[in-house]
Amino acid sequence: MFHIVLYQPEIPPNTGNIIRLCANSGSKLHLIHPLGFELDDKKLRRAGLDYKEWAQVQDYPTLQDFITAVKPARLFACSTKGKQSYADTQFIEGDAFLFGPETRGLPMEILGNIESQQVLRIPMVAASRSLNLSNAAAIILYEAWRQNGFAGSG
Repeated sequence: MFHIVLYQPEIPPNTGNIIRLCANSGSKLHLIHPLGFELDDKKLRRAGLDYKEWAQVQDYPTLQDFITAVKPARLFACSTKGKQSYADTQFIEGDAFLFGPETRGLPMEILGNIESQQVLRIPMVAASRSLNLSNAAAIILYEAWRQNGFAGSG
């Protein structure tokens, strides 16, 4: 099982899509405050298609609160500023994937505290800004799950 961590997410449909992603992959979703929406937002429910009951979702006041409570095997930051391709990384069960807010990404004070080989990027053509948050989470999560034999799938 893996952990998706959204640091200060802003757009309800992205979080809703990730709730659905986590429900269908057996992963846990962790939300770090402040959130750009209420957890009962109808756009969140619509995008998640009421999958919240099937997904494990927890929210935390700070990133440190998440780390203290969950103690992930490893914490990977996912950022366009990363040098390490997600495709060149070996993942283990219990890894956590940290994504920043849609409009600004992870702040440098967080990126600076994570080992450079654990700041992952998804390759894109030159001059691209970024992928949609829920798409990026799906790409990295499914690669990690694939490497682990799609454990728990039916």
